[in-house]
Amino acid sequence: QVQLVESGGGLVQPGGSLRLSCAASGFTFSTYTMSWYRQAPGKERELVAGITPAGGTTNCADSVKGRFTISRDNTKSTLYLEMNSLKPEDTAVYYCNRRYSPYPWGQGTQVTVSS
Repeated sequence: QVQLVESGGGLVQPGGSLRLSCAASGFTFSTYTMSWYRQAPGKERELVAGITPAGGTTNCADSVKGRFTISRDNTKSTLYLEMNSLKPEDTAVYYCNRRYSPYPWGQGTQVTVSS
C-alpha cells in the first residue's frame, strides 16, 4: 500500500526557514521523479519543485527559485524541501507525490508564514 507522509510544517515568521520531509513507502521510491506541490486556500494545487530519480536534476517554480531546494535520500525513501526566506504567499498545505501519474494524495503539512 502506497503511503506518502509529509511533515515539518508549522508557523514561521516572514524571512524564516523550514525543512519539510516526505516519507514514502509501498513503491520503489528510487526509480521515480518526485515533486513537491502546494495548495493555498481557494487556489489550485501547484507544482513547487521536482527532482529526478538519482537526484541529478532539480527544478523549481519561478516563485520559489533561489529560496527553496528539493533533495532526496533514496536509502531512506525520503524527499525533502528546504525553504528559506519564506514569504506570506508561501502559506499553503504542502504535498509530495510522483511527478507523473501521481498516487492518491497524503494529508500534507501546513506551512503558515505570518508575523
